[in-house]
Amino acid sequence: MSSLQISQGTFRLSDTRTLSLADFTLNAGESWAFVGSNGSGKSALARALAGELTLLKGERQNRFTRLTRLSFEQLQKLVSDEWQRNNTDLLSPGEEDTGRTASEIIQDEIKDEARCRQLADQFGITHLLDRRFKYLSTGETRKTLLCQALMSAPELLILDEPFDGLDVKSRGHLADLLASLNQQGYTLVLVLNRFDEIPDFVQHAGVLVDCALTAVGEKSALLKQALIAQLAHSEKLHGVALPEPDAPAARHGLPENAPRIVLNDGVVSYNDRPILDHLSWTVNPGEHWQIVGPNGAGKSTLLSLITGDHPQGYSNDLTLFGRRRGSGETIWDIKKHIGYVSSSLHLDYRVSTTLRNVILSGYFDSIGIYQAVSDKQHKLAQQWLDILGMDNRVADAPFSSLSWGQQRLALIVRALVKHPTLLILDEPLQGLDPLNRQLIRRFVDILISEGETQLLFVSHHAEDAPTCITHRLEFVADGERYRYQLGPL
Repeated sequence: MSSLQISQGTFRLSDTRTLSLADFTLNAGESWAFVGSNGSGKSALARALAGELTLLKGERQNRFTRLTRLSFEQLQKLVSDEWQRNNTDLLSPGEEDTGRTASEIIQDEIKDEARCRQLADQFGITHLLDRRFKYLSTGETRKTLLCQALMSAPELLILDEPFDGLDVKSRGHLADLLASLNQQGYTLVLVLNRFDEIPDFVQHAGVLVDCALTAVGEKSALLKQALIAQLAHSEKLHGVALPEPDAPAARHGLPENAPRIVLNDGVVSYNDRPILDHLSWTVNPGEHWQIVGPNGAGKSTLLSLITGDHPQGYSNDLTLFGRRRGSGETIWDIKKHIGYVSSSLHLDYRVSTTLRNVILSGYFDSIGIYQAVSDKQHKLAQQWLDILGMDNRVADAPFSSLSWGQQRLALIVRALVKHPTLLILDEPLQGLDPLNRQLIRRFVDILISEGETQLLFVSHHAEDAPTCITHRLEFVADGERYRYQLGPL
C-alpha cells in the first residue's frame, strides 16, 4: 500500500529557519487537514510532504508514485501569466487575444480531450472549456486548476489553502467535490488557516505552530482536546464584547488624549553603573508596545519605574497616568491603572484554588480570595470563562492541574477583569510549549483588540509579539551600554 512516512524530520526553510515534523504517516486513501495561523509553517509543510524542501535531519519515505501539490500562489501566478500574454487588460482593435482557454490550461501537460471533458463534467465547468482562463472567476479558476492536477490521476493530492478567496457557497461546493474525490480513492491533504474550514469528510487533522507539527490525530478526537478546542473557539470571537468591569475603569478619570507614560531622559544606575541610560519614551493612548532586549538590558528596571515600585522613579522626570512622580500621588494611584502578569507571578500563584477563583481574585488584586464575592463578580467571571472557551469542568478544576498555557491565560484575564489602562505582560510566553504559546498569542490579540486596554508586551524576541502591537522599544547592545530604538512598526 502506498504511504508517506516522515520520522524526526527537520526541513530547511532558510539559513535561520527550519520546519520540524516528528513522526507522521500518511496512508493511501486517507484525508488529512493541517491547520495553523499565518507564519506557522503550513505552506512549508505542504512543500515538505511534496518533497520540495531539503531534508536536513531524519527520514522521509515516499511510496506514492504520482504526487501533486496545488497552491493559491500557483493559481495567482498562472492568472498573471495569462494576462501578460497580451501585456494589457484591454485589447486594441483588431488585436488577437492570445490567452489560453480553460481546456488548454487543463491539458497543459497531458493532452487528453476525453479525460478533460470527463473532469470538467465532474466539476461542473464543461460550459467554461472554450472560455479564456483569465476571464474566469476565482472559484472557476480553482476548479480548472484542480482538473489540470487530476489529469495525471495523482495518488496523493496536496492542496494549499484551497478555500482562500471563495465565498460560502463556492467553499461548500468545492468541499463536496473534494469529498467525492476522496470517495473515489484519492488521498487528500488540505492545508488550511482555520479549524472551521475543515470539511466534514476529512478523517485526520494536525496543528502547526512556530514551524512545528505540534499535534496530530483522528479529527474528532483532536478537536476535543482542551487546547485545540480553545484555539478553534478563538476563531469565532472577533467582534465579541468583553465583560464590563465590576466598577468604573480607572482610565475614565484620565484626559482622553493625554500620554499614559512620559519618561524624559531617564537614568537609573547602581554604583555609578547605568542600567537605564538617558531613555526618553512616551506611550500615547491607543498604542500597544513591545519591549525587546536581552537579559540584563534594563527591561525589568523600566517596568519597575512604570509600576511605581522603583525608588529612583522619584529622581526622574517621569509622569504616569497624568501624575508626575513625587507630586503627592500614592502607589495605588498608579497601580489602579495597571494589570500585570509575569512568569514570576505565575510561579508565586500557588494557593490551592480553582481556575475560576484565580480569575475572581483579579477584582481584589490578591493571590487567592479572602473576602466575599458579589453575584455580579461571579456573573462577570463566568462571561470571561465563556470567552476563553473554558467549560465548568475546566473552570472548577484545581488551577495547578491545568496546562501551563491555560494557567497563564487565566492570569492574563485576572489582570484584565478591571479593564486596566495598561496591561503589562512580562515574558508571557516563557515556559510554554508551541501550542500553548499560540493559545496565549491569539487570545491576547482578541482581548486587546476588542477592549480599550493598552498593552506593554515584554520579550527577548521580536517574533513573539502578538499582531496587535503597534510600536516597539528595543534595547540594543552598544559596547558595555545599551542604546534605544523606538517607534511605530
